[in-house]
Amino acid sequence: MAVVPALADDNGLAAAIHDIKREGSKLCQDGHFHTGTSAAEGSKKSAMAQAIASWQSFTALEYGTDWAYYRFAGSKSANCTSGSSGWSCEVQGRPCKVLSRRKK
Repeated sequence: MAVVPALADDNGLAAAIHDIKREGSKLCQDGHFHTGTSAAEGSKKSAMAQAIASWQSFTALEYGTDWAYYRFAGSKSANCTSGSSGWSCEVQGRPCKVLSRRKK
């Protein structure tokens, strides 16, 4: 397990309980996925936005907002379906955070 200092809005829990690996310019939780869902949305776009918001909200609550940007997540997947009550989506991804660039 990597030793990662808690900085900015990172509560330190991710590095304490999960293996962390560097992936390019990010630190990512290795093998640990979060899921976000939505239901009964009027459009696929709205359902996807709500599923991503669900993923980000739970991830921020658990690890801090540094880890909670779905756009930076590793191994992302998404599945949406349309039914009589509207669109629903499920997104998954491994929480990652961007490594900060230090000013000289």
